[in-house]
Amino acid sequence: MRLALFDLDNTLLAGDSDHAWGDYLCERGILDGVAYKARNDAFYQDYLAGRLNIRDYLNFCLEILGRTEMAQLEQWHREFMRDCIEPIILAKGEALLEQHRAAGDRLVIITATNRFVTGPIAARLGVETLLATECEMQDGRYTGRTTDVPCYQEGKVTRLERWLGETGLSLEGSYFYSDSRNDLPLLERVSHPVAVDPDPILRAEAEKRGWPVISLR
Repeated sequence: MRLALFDLDNTLLAGDSDHAWGDYLCERGILDGVAYKARNDAFYQDYLAGRLNIRDYLNFCLEILGRTEMAQLEQWHREFMRDCIEPIILAKGEALLEQHRAAGDRLVIITATNRFVTGPIAARLGVETLLATECEMQDGRYTGRTTDVPCYQEGKVTRLERWLGETGLSLEGSYFYSDSRNDLPLLERVSHPVAVDPDPILRAEAEKRGWPVISLR
């Protein structure tokens, strides 16, 4: 079975779900609208520049999960999906998923954003396989810490290779769609790397290597 791998943020979505979740919490007064937002914005700029310290960021953004009851988190996430995610789901992205689905490909979303944020988004897009940064759980609730290898930069390759070993699938004939320089390690591994509305670094790399550059906007 051929794999069709998709980054999520700024690829299938016209925005970044991780950053948007922080903004959502600030806008509703759940987190400090000045101090938290400033740090969240700074981390996002580091991500765009390819220099994010993923561990520092996860310690920062997962803390709210550790001090909030699951029922409350789920309610917030439902509102977040309605108000913040639905408006940025790209119709052309959904069409591309359907194109690969109709071809019989195995769809996989592989994202640096954590599973709490992205699990419902993958379900909304009809993609059953999600490789994401993991949130530690204990006694049925989040601890506020991460666990496993973050699904970021080289970590995406590590997590994917483990999953391939578990499923017996391979990257032969595979596609990977991404917007980000951070995904170059994985783009280099697949049969068909595709740059989607890419950042300047990825665009230059794609043009140099002859990779397709497409827009889903």
